[in-house]
Amino acid sequence: MLLLGLWLWGRDLADGVAAQLATTGDVAAVGRPLGRQGPAHAHAPVPGSAATDPLGITIEALGVRAAGIAAQDLDGSGLPAPPPPASPDPVSWYAGGPQPGEAGAALLVGRAGGDRGSGTGPLAARRLTGLAPGQRVDVRRADGSTARFTVEDVQLYDRDRFDPHRAYAPHEGGRAELRLIVEDGGGAASGPGGGRAKVVVVAAYLTSFQAANAGQAPAS
Repeated sequence: MLLLGLWLWGRDLADGVAAQLATTGDVAAVGRPLGRQGPAHAHAPVPGSAATDPLGITIEALGVRAAGIAAQDLDGSGLPAPPPPASPDPVSWYAGGPQPGEAGAALLVGRAGGDRGSGTGPLAARRLTGLAPGQRVDVRRADGSTARFTVEDVQLYDRDRFDPHRAYAPHEGGRAELRLIVEDGGGAASGPGGGRAKVVVVAAYLTSFQAANAGQAPAS
C-alpha cells in the first residue's frame, strides 16, 4: 500500500509540472526551430487624409533610400500606371485606393525596367524578387509620418495571366497592407522568342508607425 501511494503521488506531481509547462512561455513557438523569430505583429491601421499622401519609399535591403512617389491611376489592364519616363519619381501610388497605412492594400508600382534616374535601378524586377519575408519597407507620408511595413511574401506572375483583383486582395481583413509591383516587360528576355513578361508583386503589412515629428525611427 505504501509503494502504491508513493507511485500515485509521483504521477500527480509529474502531471502538474507538465500542465504548468504547457500553459506558460511562448505557446505560439511550439514546433518553431530554435533561434527563428515568428512573424511581426501587425500594427493597427492609421487614418489617412489629403495631407498624408505617400511621398517617398525606403527599402534598406535593396539600397533604396527615399525614392520619390507620384500619384497615378490604373491602366487599362488593372495595373497601377508607372510614373512617366520624364518624372523624377521612380515609384507611383494608385491614388484611388488606400493610402499606405490605411486599412486595405495600398498599391505602389515601380517604373518597368527601371534602370534610369535616382533610386530607380534598385526597384527593377530582378532586384525586387530578392526581397525576403521579414524585411522592411518604409513609406514616408506628406505629414512627416512614416509607415513601416514588413514583407510577407513575393509572387511572380505571367503578365498575360495576371489577375489584379487576386493579387491586390488583402491577405487579412482589417489590416493595413502594401503591394509593391514592378512589371518586367522589356528586354530580350520577354516577348516573341523569349520568356514571358512578368509581374512581380511584393506583399507586406503594417508593423509600426512613427507619427509626424516623433523624432525617432519606427519601432521594430
